[in-house]
Amino acid sequence: MQGKKNLASGFLFLAGFMVYGFILIYLRDFAPGKEQWIAEYGIGKHFESRLAHVHGNLFAFINIVVGYLLLRLPVSEFSAKGISWLTLIGMLMPIGILAEIMFGVPPALVLVGGIAMVAAMIWFGLAALQLDLTAKQATVTKDRG
Repeated sequence: MQGKKNLASGFLFLAGFMVYGFILIYLRDFAPGKEQWIAEYGIGKHFESRLAHVHGNLFAFINIVVGYLLLRLPVSEFSAKGISWLTLIGMLMPIGILAEIMFGVPPALVLVGGIAMVAAMIWFGLAALQLDLTAKQATVTKDRG
């Protein structure tokens, strides 16, 4: 049963990056030296910090949707497992952006995460094209009927 890890990780990741968003709001609106933060808002670390926030929330949401769909759609076990893991690995991208900003880590995590997420979406798209939903749709129609 693939998808449960994606759902749980997605919600937890979303909560974490929502908190990070509140930190960014604090830095922009309330922190001492906020004027400098505002002046540098569109460049360098300030821009990258917002990229991390946006991608963290986006990738969390993608994991939630992928997790739900993997639990509901008749995707093969092999594909479901691969898609699940690649989507989870994709969350390394926003973590990598933060690691770059905070610790000067090279962007390897950003690249690995980005490539993994794109690969997962391509794989899921191809798996969706192969789905035979006629039996499942007939069961749903019969249950509603």
